[in-house]
Amino acid sequence: MGKAGKALKQVLETYEITQNRLAVAMETRRFNVGRWYHEQIDPTGDTIADIVTALKKLNPDAARCG
Repeated sequence: MGKAGKALKQVLETYEITQNRLAVAMETRRFNVGRWYHEQIDPTGDTIADIVTALKKLNPDAARCG
């Protein structure tokens, strides 16, 4: 799998955002977030945009790139 799962895991741990909180903000199931988090599947480009949007709602600092 790609780097998306590793990046997601790092951001969630750094900013203390649970997989469940992200799933609720994205209006998706926690199972989906868990699969990205554990690098079982890579999120699509559209999903990555949705993740960033949800992170902005939860903690704007978590959504910053670089």
